Amino acid sequence: MHEKRIGILAEDDFEDLELYYPYFRLIEAGCKAEIIGSRGKDYYKGKKGLSIKKDVDIENIAPQDYDGVIIPGGWAPDRLRRSDKICNFVRGIHEQGKLVASICHGPWVLISSNIVKGHTMTATQAIKDDLVNAGAHWVDRAAVRDGNIITSRNPHDLPAFMKEILSFID
Repeated sequence: MHEKRIGILAEDDFEDLELYYPYFRLIEAGCKAEIIGSRGKDYYKGKKGLSIKKDVDIENIAPQDYDGVIIPGGWAPDRLRRSDKICNFVRGIHEQGKLVASICHGPWVLISSNIVKGHTMTATQAIKDDLVNAGAHWVDRAAVRDGNIITSRNPHDLPAFMKEILSFID
């Protein structure tokens, strides 16, 4: 696999496993995994206490610079979705047919980016109604791929989630 540049969105209170597991799997697969943040912070702290350093600021990148984006869950997506720059970035990645992957509460960002209508998706049961109300078809499966959107439910589904992601970007 030639080196793919995949951004992982970070904000305080990310779900630690849902950020770190994809980060290291991407590197293992030969990808360039970059932590994308905003708000001028250099480090973000996960729900379980792990921290991660931002590689790039959302202000300094464009969708055409990346081969995909991953949005971990936790409470971070509720903060991320409030940023027009984050939502425009995710929408731009999607419109180019590139990888848009999210897990757990991560689809909140996809909802706010206006890209879920008509797609079959999964997520944590807690945001099922949000997805349905935004026009998505929610299913209860470990990982779902619909076009260039890949979604998953929780940390236990990370192996299935990453299998779909790596298959898509290969």
